[in-house]
Amino acid sequence: MDISAVVGMWLDRPPEEALHTAVLADRLGFGELWIGETGTWDAFALATAVGLATDAIALTVGPMPVAVRDPAMIAMGAASVTALTRRRVGVALGTSNPTLVEDWHGRSRAGAAGTLEESVRAVATLLGGGRTNGESGFRLRLGPPEGPLTVAALGDRAIATAAAYADRMVINLVTPQQAADLKEKLDTAARKAGRPTPRLAAWMPAAVDPVPESYAQLIWGLVPYLSVPGYSANLAAAGFSDAVELARAGTAPRDLLTALPLELAGTIGLAGDTAAVRSRLAAYADAGVDEVAVVPVTGGDPGGERTLSALRKL
Repeated sequence: MDISAVVGMWLDRPPEEALHTAVLADRLGFGELWIGETGTWDAFALATAVGLATDAIALTVGPMPVAVRDPAMIAMGAASVTALTRRRVGVALGTSNPTLVEDWHGRSRAGAAGTLEESVRAVATLLGGGRTNGESGFRLRLGPPEGPLTVAALGDRAIATAAAYADRMVINLVTPQQAADLKEKLDTAARKAGRPTPRLAAWMPAAVDPVPESYAQLIWGLVPYLSVPGYSANLAAAGFSDAVELARAGTAPRDLLTALPLELAGTIGLAGDTAAVRSRLAAYADAGVDEVAVVPVTGGDPGGERTLSALRKL
């Protein structure tokens, strides 16, 4: 099983730490770095800065929210990063969450699964050198970024989209059993689409030999997911239904934080000593996960250096 690194967008940490994490991941020899987008950095701008500050690490930008960025913008952004950095760049697409799409950007998230399918199909066409919308449509003038096309999926229609068009599917905040169930659905959808099964990656917050600040940051980072469709159902099924019900009832985030036990960190994340983390990685490998993309916790571990260093040795 491969292990890649993710730039964590921790809201309680200095924004510049993202670049610190990226440089560490490259220096330690990780093969790939994922760069997402929430409320701080423009992902393509940060990816360009990372590419210029590092030596070899491949980049995947996203998951990008398809209700906010159209396919031409996404393909142009990825191709721009490649042209400016001479680095292989992949693209990941997803539906994101209501807060980001509707509250922050004022866009509708209605029909999210259909929008995802349309966007993935269009981006795949553009990255392959084709045009959108026939002869008058957009086509990349820059060279293709050449990285993998990834779809973030939990629901059945998103899984079908990943199976039909993507090189890889990424899942987030799942237990090993939930990962195994999603892998089975992906296999079935790929057979129906007549394609090889895409690789399966799992994003996971990680803290090796965590200190109290590590647990606090990790748990706080999970609070917003308690009310996000899909993620909330998985968290409830993982044994945290009380906290999910509190979130659905409108409980304040600070109160939700106290409702989440520390055990959550090791249930849907990699938290503990080296032996515990190794055991968890083995469980995900047994579930059919091909790649774990670790989001290093930086509380008590600037840049996530302790965690990234330990994971490279594993």
